[in-house]
Amino acid sequence: MKKILFLCTGNSCRSQMAEGFAKNMLPQNINIKSAGTEAHGLNPYTIDTMKKIGIDISHHKSKKINDNDINDFDLVITLCGDAKDKCPILNINKHIHWDIPDPANFKGNKLETKQKYSEVRELILRKIKRFKKEEKLS
Repeated sequence: MKKILFLCTGNSCRSQMAEGFAKNMLPQNINIKSAGTEAHGLNPYTIDTMKKIGIDISHHKSKKINDNDINDFDLVITLCGDAKDKCPILNINKHIHWDIPDPANFKGNKLETKQKYSEVRELILRKIKRFKKEEKLS
């Protein structure tokens, strides 16, 4: 496996967290990217949530993927049903789907919102750890 793409709708939260974790935890010889079916900009809560655990993603950019570029990846991991549904060209042999709730859709005060982002971050971390173990990537 040489290239992995984490794909969600806006490339502002979930896929950015997944990219940050994967670059930090998976072998350095794997090219890790994230993108969205749209580009919504990097969410400030996402940056803060990752920074709290020592992963700086403030330099990341929100990117939109085009259909041709998807085929360049050995594996595409979708993080929401919307991205999975909008990319029907995904080859089933190189696609994994993780249904992760979008923290950007959460309605609450600042403290509650930060908590929701932390919960999503921890869910993604568990998924990355399980993926690393199952794929025997060290």
